[in-house]
Amino acid sequence: MSNGSHILIVDDVSDNIQVAMSILKEKNYQFSFALNGEQALNLIEKNEFDLILLDIMMPGMSGYEVCQQLKVHANTKEIPVIFLTAKVDVDSIKEGFKVGAVDYITKPFHPEELIARVKTHLELYAAKRVLKRHNLNLKNSLLYREKRFMQELDDNQKEMIQVLIELMEANSDETGRHIRRVAEYSRLLAHYHPSVTEEDAQIIYYAAPMHDIGKIALPHEILHKPGRLTEEEFNIMKTHTTLAHEVLKISNRKYIKAAEIIAMQHHEKWNGTGYPLGLARENIHLYARIVAIADVFDALTHKRIYKEAWSTEEAVEYIIQHKNTQFDPVLVDIFEEHVDEFIAISHF
Repeated sequence: MSNGSHILIVDDVSDNIQVAMSILKEKNYQFSFALNGEQALNLIEKNEFDLILLDIMMPGMSGYEVCQQLKVHANTKEIPVIFLTAKVDVDSIKEGFKVGAVDYITKPFHPEELIARVKTHLELYAAKRVLKRHNLNLKNSLLYREKRFMQELDDNQKEMIQVLIELMEANSDETGRHIRRVAEYSRLLAHYHPSVTEEDAQIIYYAAPMHDIGKIALPHEILHKPGRLTEEEFNIMKTHTTLAHEVLKISNRKYIKAAEIIAMQHHEKWNGTGYPLGLARENIHLYARIVAIADVFDALTHKRIYKEAWSTEEAVEYIIQHKNTQFDPVLVDIFEEHVDEFIAISHF
């Protein structure tokens, strides 16, 4: 092993320490020594060692006890310990390996044996540390690459959503401003909801604009009809929820999946009278319950081809009056408590 390796020699007989140091000195190792277990543990606490030569039979703490203490601490458990012993019976050797030693050397020392075993275990320890460092670097590299890959997937989903939104804007009566306001309302409701994380709030923000993506497959004359829809036309209009579901259900990526849920369920009502599935209460996904309020509030407060805009006061009153029937009561309470912020967004 190269220069600089730090070896601790622990033996209650100082002559044994001197002999070991004399044999190993030609290798230019750095040495420390202790005459008992307590001294050894004090030195180990304050210094870094690459190898410990540890006598078994000592007054006070035995070598076994010292080794056991080293192996329970994260910063010392990897240091190789070679027992120095005059006892060569099977039980003593077995106990030494049991408490964590990597080898043993019998006393009196044979120089070639001591030099060879010390060199071998120093090299193994150095190689182990290099491997551990490389594994850590590899792990960090893999984690970074995975994080970058997941970010790229997220960015790709966002780009896909943006393309679909632009298609929707070109083919329906909903303006880009409406879509972006719905996203802002939805994020605001999510932000104030006690059970929604900030990550979920961001997912809702990016997925909410897809709430009516199914309308791109509907006939132009229905989407742009200036008057009231007939019952047959309204039934066709309602299919925009299931059409979106059929297109988006192929993906389990978080943004697309959220968009699919919102598009499918945002016309469900708290009391179960909505469409397309007649879901009620918590059976309607929270994402969809949030977007339902955002979509209706914005639709009411802005002019459409088939209706004039309502006043802000009328729209707010509608949301509040439909608490527990059309809308989630918790979300209506949030809306009412922060209504000034929603009104500010409505002017975008």
